[in-house]
Amino acid sequence: MQSNFKTSKQLAADPQETAIAVLSWLANEPDMFSRFLALTGVEPAQVRNAVHDPGFLAGLLDFLMNHEPTAVAFCEATGTKPDTLAAVWRHFSSPGLDSGEY
Repeated sequence: MQSNFKTSKQLAADPQETAIAVLSWLANEPDMFSRFLALTGVEPAQVRNAVHDPGFLAGLLDFLMNHEPTAVAFCEATGTKPDTLAAVWRHFSSPGLDSGEY
């Protein structure tokens, strides 16, 4: 089965592209996508414009990273290394209390 997802080499180059790949993958997982929309309060019609909002992308990656089986499923489906996904998550996430940046 051929996938429309980008390869891990393509994803590693740009955090924005990786985040959009997460959204694309999630949109093809109806139950998971519905849960994401319900938790965020984002309407399906708003998603297209929301991809330009770093806060939305941070929330999207938080959703993925806070449920390990989902993160693993994304990595397996797209060939993305878990380290790459974690780096993208850190790119979009606000510094935590343990970062020394308040």
